[in-house]
Amino acid sequence: MASFRKALLSAIPRILTSNPAPHAIYRPVFGSFSSFYSSHGTAKSVDIDLSSEESKRRLFNSLLYRSKQRGFLELDLILGKWVEDHIYSMDETGIKHLVHVLDLENPDLWTWLTDQENPPETVNINPVFVALKEKVTNNLNNHSAPETRAAPGQPWTRGWDDFKKGRDAPITGNQ
Repeated sequence: MASFRKALLSAIPRILTSNPAPHAIYRPVFGSFSSFYSSHGTAKSVDIDLSSEESKRRLFNSLLYRSKQRGFLELDLILGKWVEDHIYSMDETGIKHLVHVLDLENPDLWTWLTDQENPPETVNINPVFVALKEKVTNNLNNHSAPETRAAPGQPWTRGWDDFKKGRDAPITGNQ
């Protein structure tokens, strides 16, 4: 045990002073595909194996998991349900577009889907993102009063009006 500790302590300075290549990092992704990312976060290639039923099952299960377990409840619900409804009808190109959307950061994806900010062009032309955004927009239009929403391009959180208790407040909602 003492020799292991000694070897570990002697390796720490070497690890701390080593310089990994700053231009590229390898980021493993779940299941039967992986991506090699540049420092700009763009995928270099995505290997998707749809050759057998078992590889499809594994790929679909991992993508479903990634869409439902993001750690951001709103996205877990919206993205998870959308992927569950559409993944089995996607081809390889559609799956690549889905992987691109799943690789986006939660706060950015949420603000882009809800029109709080405009997405970059590469995201805005992604067919999966466009379909998700259409779903979110339709849900907002069908289930919430326009008076309760922030103006496009503005943050949603505007504070509570509890002191008014409904007087001069929007018809629905508390914002």
